[in-house]
Amino acid sequence: MSKSPLVKLALVDDHTLFRKGIKSLIDATYENCNILFEADNGFDLQEKIDKNNLPDIILLDINMPDMDGFATVRWLNKNHPIVKILIMSMIANEATIVRMLQLGVKGYLSKDVDPKTLIEAIVSIMNKGFYYTDFMTGKLVDSMQTEHAGNTTASILSLMSAREKEFLHLACTEFTYAEIAAKMSLSPKTIDGYRNALFEKLNVKSRVGLALFAVKNGLVNL
Repeated sequence: MSKSPLVKLALVDDHTLFRKGIKSLIDATYENCNILFEADNGFDLQEKIDKNNLPDIILLDINMPDMDGFATVRWLNKNHPIVKILIMSMIANEATIVRMLQLGVKGYLSKDVDPKTLIEAIVSIMNKGFYYTDFMTGKLVDSMQTEHAGNTTASILSLMSAREKEFLHLACTEFTYAEIAAKMSLSPKTIDGYRNALFEKLNVKSRVGLALFAVKNGLVNL
């Protein structure tokens, strides 16, 4: 496996044995990975996270005492939005998966996943910014179809400016936001504004949500 870039991880799970097992697995199979710290729950995470040395990815459980995964994701989104979150949980019901995706997590794995898939997810999040299985995206599409059942494509289009449509098309590619800003001859701050405006207009909270919305409504073809 490539030795660059270095991946900094954190493990947040209330089961010590599970954390130690994941740490041993990663240490044995991903040599260019540094686990910065382990935490029992969201409160413990707040005590241990260092704003001057943030993890690239946090592997996060959902069902934890005192401060669960949902509260932890919201706290991270507010205080350290650049940190990517990979959920690892035994909870596999549709509502939970969709809720986490809408909160903007970058991946969702079952705790019984095979080791190869875990490493693939970490690498994908580092390289592409996300790791979504067909099952996960299908659940999100189903949810979005329900939420927007009363909206026509025409009414959706009427909410969007020409530049927002152009941004949406580029957001469905593998270009980074910085690259999209360059292609549109706009500042990264303006691009952030388009993204946040579309999040609100289309009622989504992640880039994959934008892409799925666009595909579902025939705005782009992937």
